[in-house]
Amino acid sequence: MSRPITIAGISGSLRKGSFNTASLQAAAELAPENVTLTTHTPHGIEPFNEDVEAEGWPEHVAELREKIAPADAILFATPEYNYSVPGVLKNAIDWLSRPTGDGPITGKPAAIIGASPSPFGTARAQAHLRQIVFYNAMPLMPYDEVLVMKAGNKIEDGRLVDEESRDFVKQLMADFADWVRLHTDRKAG
Repeated sequence: MSRPITIAGISGSLRKGSFNTASLQAAAELAPENVTLTTHTPHGIEPFNEDVEAEGWPEHVAELREKIAPADAILFATPEYNYSVPGVLKNAIDWLSRPTGDGPITGKPAAIIGASPSPFGTARAQAHLRQIVFYNAMPLMPYDEVLVMKAGNKIEDGRLVDEESRDFVKQLMADFADWVRLHTDRKAG
């Protein structure tokens, strides 16, 4: 039996009926045995400000950092706004990357999924997010892109119901578990 893995899923959407939060919930449901995924949204996270940081972590930032810190890996779920990641996700990453080189996401294996009503999914946002993740020394899984396109037709009542999309998410989670074990075992060894 393989060792247990915990993954923190961070949704880049604050919307109540978020396609990306639904995608993370599907990832949690379809994760292989011994893999636990928790879902987090950056609700209440104030804009990053070094003056505020110098005074101590704001309440919502401290809560998110505390929830993310014990995770073995991070699964980002990003919408695409104006060909990029939403500001709220970038802002959360800014807080989670501090102090530089020693934040709770620094160096953790990562993967990206995204859901959008667009026929192109979140390809451009995912490309931009890869740059942000790279800065944080996070070994990013280089394959298994999951782009849930035309998500309004594939997500019903907050649940990913499209079988083809669910198969992609299931494969992503199996491959991501292997990726996480590879990188965390290497780091421990």
